[in-house]
Amino acid sequence: MVRQNNLLILILTVGVFGILTTEMGIVGILPVVAERFDISVTEAGLLVSLFALAVAISGPTLPLLFSGINRKKVMLLVLGIFVAGNIVSLLTSSFTILLIARIVPAFFHPIYCALALTVAATSVSKEEAPKAVSKVILGVNAGMILGVPITTYIASVTSVEMAMLFFAIVNALALIATLVFIPSMPVKERLTYGTQIGVLKKPIMWVAIATVVFIGSANSSINSFIAEYLGAVTHISGTTLTFALFIFGIASLVGNFAGGRFLTKNAMRTATFFPIVLGLFLMLSFLTGKSVVPMLITLLFWGILFAIGNNVSQYWISSSAQEAPDFANGMFLSCSNLGVTIGTSVGGLFISGMGAQYIVIAGVLFLIMSLASILLRKYMFNPSTQQKAAGSRR
Repeated sequence: MVRQNNLLILILTVGVFGILTTEMGIVGILPVVAERFDISVTEAGLLVSLFALAVAISGPTLPLLFSGINRKKVMLLVLGIFVAGNIVSLLTSSFTILLIARIVPAFFHPIYCALALTVAATSVSKEEAPKAVSKVILGVNAGMILGVPITTYIASVTSVEMAMLFFAIVNALALIATLVFIPSMPVKERLTYGTQIGVLKKPIMWVAIATVVFIGSANSSINSFIAEYLGAVTHISGTTLTFALFIFGIASLVGNFAGGRFLTKNAMRTATFFPIVLGLFLMLSFLTGKSVVPMLITLLFWGILFAIGNNVSQYWISSSAQEAPDFANGMFLSCSNLGVTIGTSVGGLFISGMGAQYIVIAGVLFLIMSLASILLRKYMFNPSTQQKAAGSRR
């Protein structure tokens, strides 16, 4: 049983890695894509921005609509759509068709990812759920962080078509593994749409949503401009910059496992200390930012803590709506993408207004807001607090 669960989680991790690599891998080859289709880099950027917009739109709705269907069939459908989209992207010479081939799968992105998180959590005991979920989030982070340099490398030594073939191969491997190794998973207790949407009536859900948006904004205000920061502040480039980004990527993978273990031991304490510790390391960069070796050490902790933040976000929103896990995980993906949009925009404003060094201030401000919302939930929904409130009403 344990071996079967481990195989299931491995396949889910590969699946989300393929989907997130398809989403983010294109970032590193936008100039090559622009040249290939004879368009501007700004136009090529639509491949990223419209993909993220589609995810944000479909996150709260499509996982809900597919929540009553056999989960294996849903996973096969989504992976099949991604494989088809990747193949069309590989073969087309029209940028319009390329755009459509990316946007259509993007709407199905939250279905698979939300389902993968739900299946991982329900395949083990409640106590072990955060650890199992962290392994799937490992695929998310690996796709977001390592997918870019892998795709960039493939495109640089071969062609943009081979990079898109890589997307197709990873998704196809997940599709085949799902077909062969994952048993049928019919939904035993189908929740009505009203029951699932009803979780939005709970104040704790809205506090959780705010927390996820703030954490996503904090992460993205830094992550989106790490290369710019290291180049402008630390003055590294070329192979040293590649090495630095590699350190960040590996550290984030370590952070996934650490986050899962910390949440399993004490979720509330992990959530509370996360924004405090990350904020301290962000401020530390004002002392280490201009020196290569100290900054690389700081970057190591950035990567670990950013990954823990993703684990905290998923746990925070799913634990607020345990009666509707698919809908909650869809909201997690949607709110995280909203955080990416907000954080990237604010981080860009700090760079243009104050300089690259000061993007850490944007991150700290969002972390302060996330800490406030975490403490608000801790106070408002603490059983002892509620008992005192009930006693005062008597």
